[in-house]
Amino acid sequence: MSKFHLITVFVAVVDTHGFAAAARKLNMSPPAVTRAINDLETQLGLRLLTRTTRTIRITEAGERYVQDCRRILAEMAEADESVSGMHSAPRGRLSITAPVLFGNKYITPIITEYLNLYPEVSASCLFLDRVVNLLDEGVDVAIRIGDLPDSSMQAIRVGHVRRVICAAPGYLARYGIPSSPDDLHRHSIISASSITPNLEWQLNENGALRTIKLQARMTTTTNDSAITAALSGFGLARLLSYQVAEHLQSGNLKTVLPEFEPAALPVHIVHREGRRAPQRVRAFLDLAVERLREKVMP
Repeated sequence: MSKFHLITVFVAVVDTHGFAAAARKLNMSPPAVTRAINDLETQLGLRLLTRTTRTIRITEAGERYVQDCRRILAEMAEADESVSGMHSAPRGRLSITAPVLFGNKYITPIITEYLNLYPEVSASCLFLDRVVNLLDEGVDVAIRIGDLPDSSMQAIRVGHVRRVICAAPGYLARYGIPSSPDDLHRHSIISASSITPNLEWQLNENGALRTIKLQARMTTTTNDSAITAALSGFGLARLLSYQVAEHLQSGNLKTVLPEFEPAALPVHIVHREGRRAPQRVRAFLDLAVERLREKVMP
């Protein structure tokens, strides 16, 4: 039996938690599944699964091996799709990750437009305020805000966002508008990025970055709650411009110290496959780049 067939059987056994279930999934007989696993273990010279009369358990070596097998099978499937589907409509499942508010505001409308254009595609959206590892978590496309580390990923720049300090007009009327970074020490500070009351904001002063150490009166783990607190007139919050764009436009929030803002942060679409990307990914990239460049500051 080919190695490709053997690892296909191995992954099926792990995923279905049994030889009989894997046999049904692959339309094979249970003895054929058992022979495939035995042949694979013999070729490798190690035990991948521990069997009892009732259960099977994957060994430590098997855990490592099944991750590589899944990656190989996924790459083979995508290679087949890339070649056979170059001139056909996108199909399959697309997975996208983005920061929570960015995903809600910008990516969701793009996804729904994309799915309406390509009815044979389904989508999985992971909107999380953490960096998702595309390889480890099997994600096709990511939106990254900030400078990118060197990697093998493909990146397309679609714009940039600013880091702004803002507050409600009522708060500024009561406590005054800060005119320099040092004035921040006299204000109520809302922190959306720290789990401790001690935080540091970097501001651009006289052409150089200056770190301002502040004591937060309120710390929160979500940007939504920091925005709510700022809108209520509790204090100053530092957020990304897209997160508060509608509130700044409506006048419910005002920016302060704009002349001290540090350099803007780039926004990229990141993906793994480059020119080998399956049609569903290429079609999404084309649409997303166009739409985000219309929305996000160039």
